[in-house]
Order: sequence, then structure tokens, then C-alpha cells
Amino acid sequence: MVALIVILFPPMVIAFLLIMERVEEPLRRPTSPREVAEFLQSATPGEVDTLAASGIRRAMARWRRRRRSRVRRGTEPLV
Repeated sequence: MVALIVILFPPMVIAFLLIMERVEEPLRRPTSPREVAEFLQSATPGEVDTLAASGIRRAMARWRRRRRSRVRRGTEPLV
């Protein structure tokens, strides 16, 4: 049993680190001024509330998710 733990523990730690790297990568990407300007022009009241309560990172993440879902559905507004 101990031998199995000794053999499996290092690959499990490496797999966890690789997964966490993918999770953290978008968090390290800075928000561009163009994205902030677009956010301020097209944010919903809920996204503005998120900005006030949780900060720019969480509000931008919510805004990006909304925009991605619009693009997938093909309802992106013409500017």
C-alpha cells in the first residue's frame, strides 16, 4: 500500500500543478484599456454591480463570458 502511494503521489502532484497552471493563466493576463472601454460602453447593470462589489477582474470575467455566449449564439450586435 505504501509503495503504491509512493509511486502515485508524484504524478498526481504534477497533474494538479498542470491543471492549476491552466486555471491561473487567464488570471495573470492584464485587462487592456480597449476592453475596459468596451466594458464601460456595454456593461449590464449586473456587471456594474459586480464591478462595484468585487472589482474589475471579476466584472471583466463576467462580461467576457456574456460576450462569448453571444458570439456562440450568433447574436453579436453590430457596432
